Amino acid sequence: MKKRPVFDQIIRRLKEPRKFIQVLLGPRQVGKTTLALQAAEELHKPSHYASADLASLQDLSWLVQQWEVARQKADPDRGVLFVIDEIQKIPNWSEVVKSLWDEDTRQGIDVAVMILGSSPWLVQKGLSESLAGRFEIIPITHWSYSEMQAIFGLSLDEYIYFGGYPGAASLMDREDPSRWMNYINDSLIETTISRDILLMTQVNKPVLLRRLFQLSCEYSGQILSYSKMLGPLQDAGNTTTLAHYLDLLSGAGLLCGLQKFASQPVRQRNSSPKLMVYNTALMSAQTGKTFKEAKLDSAYWGRLVESAVGAHLLNQIRSTQAHLFYWREKDQEVDFVIHYKKNLIALEVKTGGETFRLSAMDRFAAEFNPQKRLLIGKEGLSLEEFLKMPLSKLL
Repeated sequence: MKKRPVFDQIIRRLKEPRKFIQVLLGPRQVGKTTLALQAAEELHKPSHYASADLASLQDLSWLVQQWEVARQKADPDRGVLFVIDEIQKIPNWSEVVKSLWDEDTRQGIDVAVMILGSSPWLVQKGLSESLAGRFEIIPITHWSYSEMQAIFGLSLDEYIYFGGYPGAASLMDREDPSRWMNYINDSLIETTISRDILLMTQVNKPVLLRRLFQLSCEYSGQILSYSKMLGPLQDAGNTTTLAHYLDLLSGAGLLCGLQKFASQPVRQRNSSPKLMVYNTALMSAQTGKTFKEAKLDSAYWGRLVESAVGAHLLNQIRSTQAHLFYWREKDQEVDFVIHYKKNLIALEVKTGGETFRLSAMDRFAAEFNPQKRLLIGKEGLSLEEFLKMPLSKLL
């Protein structure tokens, strides 16, 4: 079986002397468990896998018991790999992990620990509260075009429409995507919202959160003020609630609201968000359009393409110190702005026959002096080349 590029990084970490807990963080259905099991097989050492997702809420005694099972499996020379999946389902898990990890360290018990979590904000909260200095995070993102093409043979247009969920690859059908849509909506979106957000977080208006998700998928690639969101969302409450729910959806790896780039942070925080999915499958599954219908709707296809570019940037930027924004003044807009250290990179996506907005890029350049300006699409870097390009090459 072909493996994702991040597999090599995981193996390198696990082959090092026991020093840090390795934490694999990412949304559901991107292959965290598969990577962990592949790593256990590659290492040729005893291993123990335990999932807290088997019940709605596991308790601390279960975690202690599973850790003891891993200790019993430890080989005197090779140790043991202990994989804990969906650990955020266990209340106050981080204190127990800290105690057991430190106990193994004192007694010289070689239990290498790998933690998997699909609610990044909950896992990181536990890490920062109790495990400071004891862990490293490896982001596991949605699958890139290069990965979906290499392993499942997707064409560029298929990737733009179907996105990067490997578990749904066998269900992809250009003519009748209904089964694929049902899988994305029922097994992936609904599971993420109900189990990773509503079950684990205080949400006073769950209906509003679901409607916000649907609206954000519909308007992905577009700037939408919170006041305009209030129109379609009945009983929407205030803009602070909407912003908080966007943060929750972003933490679950579904979608986010990009902030406008500005010289002052306060202006960034007060800007209207540019809605952006982390995976274009979320857009296609929500609209109900077939592949052919999506291609024939030039405006919608253009938003899919821009969202594919945005998702490519968002997923890669998680493992860097860079930040992603958009920029707009009146009717002039730059699609994406990457802020890395003291450098700026401005990106414009040309999806069809529209005229390249040179004046917007020129105005942005005059005000902020970016180090790089990149056109993606016709007359610039091809979309296929860009979606295969590692972000490190741009930075």
